[in-house]
Amino acid sequence: MLELFITFFKIGCFTVGGGYAMIPGIFAVNLSIFIGYKLFRTPGAVVCTLGTALPSFIIILLIALFFQRFRDYAIVNSMFRGIRPAVVALIAAPVFRMAQTAHIRWSNAWIPAVSAIAIWLLGVSPVYVILLAGIGGYTYGQLLK
Repeated sequence: MLELFITFFKIGCFTVGGGYAMIPGIFAVNLSIFIGYKLFRTPGAVVCTLGTALPSFIIILLIALFFQRFRDYAIVNSMFRGIRPAVVALIAAPVFRMAQTAHIRWSNAWIPAVSAIAIWLLGVSPVYVILLAGIGGYTYGQLLK
């Protein structure tokens, strides 16, 4: 099991990147759960999941500790003001590509727009938005039959 943990820890160390990394990161965790469970049942799933997720946790923890010491410096604040738009672009570009893949057109673009507004402005939990979207998609599919 230690070898399994080390292997998935290495995988977790290299699951980095732009907006698309959010999907492979989740995929890596799901895959690690599946492989760990197949090999050693529940303990294996837990070990593999920890191995995959722990590197990201450690990196974020170190960044948070580092940032706390320097967040009040004017140069650091200026850098983050410049970084914020770039982060938005890194998230937006894959979203637009995924929208094309998901065949989101002007006729149905209102669905993600309303969802985003509900989450952002109205404080609706994303869980409810996903559940409602699933129910709506299922109902729409049944109506097409």
